[in-house]
Amino acid sequence: MMTAEMITTDLLETEEAISLVKSVFARELARRLRLSCVSAPIAVLDGTGINDDLNGVERPVTFPVKALAEQRAVVVHSLAKWKRLRLRELGIAAGRGLLTDMRALRPDEDYSPIHSIYVDQWDWEQHIAAEQRTPEFLRATVEQIYEALRATEVEVAARYPDIVPVLPGRITFLHAEDLLRQYPDLTPKEREHEATRQYGAVFLMGIGGALSHGEAHDGRAPDYDDWSTETAPGYQGLNGDLLVWHPVLQTALELSSMGIRVDKLALRRQLALRGCEQRQALEFHGRLLRGELPESIGGGIGQSRVCMFMLRKAHIGEVQVSIWPEETRRELADRGIMLL
Repeated sequence: MMTAEMITTDLLETEEAISLVKSVFARELARRLRLSCVSAPIAVLDGTGINDDLNGVERPVTFPVKALAEQRAVVVHSLAKWKRLRLRELGIAAGRGLLTDMRALRPDEDYSPIHSIYVDQWDWEQHIAAEQRTPEFLRATVEQIYEALRATEVEVAARYPDIVPVLPGRITFLHAEDLLRQYPDLTPKEREHEATRQYGAVFLMGIGGALSHGEAHDGRAPDYDDWSTETAPGYQGLNGDLLVWHPVLQTALELSSMGIRVDKLALRRQLALRGCEQRQALEFHGRLLRGELPESIGGGIGQSRVCMFMLRKAHIGEVQVSIWPEETRRELADRGIMLL
C-alpha cells in the first residue's frame, strides 16, 4: 500500500535530506541529457532582452550599478535566454548542454504552500539540430527527465523507509487542447488537477498559444519557448509543463516548464502575436534573428518543488529559506509544519 508519510520534522535531518535530493537529481539529469555544470548569474543588465518576462506582468527586482554609471541591472526571473547565449559562448556541440544552479527573486509571487518570492531551480539547456524541432524529440527529452525523477525517488526511499515511491512507471503526454475538450467547464488549474490525479505524472503540451476557445491554457513569454508552431491540425506548441500528483497536498504539482526554443520564424510570429515586435531590436533577439544562436531545448526544474515532492512536505517553506509573514509561521507551527 502506498503511503504519503512525511519524513521527520527535525530541521537538521530535513537539511540533510534536501542535500541528498538535490545531489542525486542533478547527477541523474546531467547524465541522461549530457549536461555540463556551469556558473550562473544572479543579475543581468536591463535593456538587453536577456531576462525572462515569464507571463509578461511580473516586475523584476532592479538596482543601479555604481561602477557602470548607474546603469540598471535586474535580478533574473530565470535563465532561459541567457542559457542559449551561453551555449554559443562555450561552443557546446549539438547533443550536449549545460546545467546551472539558478537563484532568482520574484517579488510579485502570491504566497501559497507551493509559492514563495525565492526561486531555486535547475536551469538546463541542450544544443539540438534543426531537424529535432519536433514533438517526438520533445517527448523523448521529457522521458529522460522523468526517469531522472524516478531514479531520485527510489534513492531517497532507500535512505528514508517512510517514503514509498509513488511515481508511475511512465509519464502520460497530453495536449492542452485535449484537456480543454475533456473538461470544458473547468479552469486550467482544475483541468491539470484532474489529469494529474488520474495519471500520477503528466506532461501537458501546448502552453502559451490560444486554444480552440480563444484563450491560452497559461501564459508564456513570446521569446523563449515555441508555443505557436503547428504540430498537427488544430494543435500547436513545442513546449509544456511537467506535473506530478503530490501525495500529501493531494493536488497537481508543477515541477518543470520547458520546451524547444523559438527559431527565427517562431520568434517573429510570437512577437507579432503579442504585439511586441519592438523587441527585435534588443541584443538577444537581434542575435537570434541573425542566426548567431544555436537551436536548443531547455527549461527550469524547481529544486524546492522537487524536494517537496520527494520528501513529502506540505509547504515549500519546509525545504527552502525565504521570507514569510510571522502569522504564516505561527499557523504552520501549530499544525506541526516547521519552516526553515
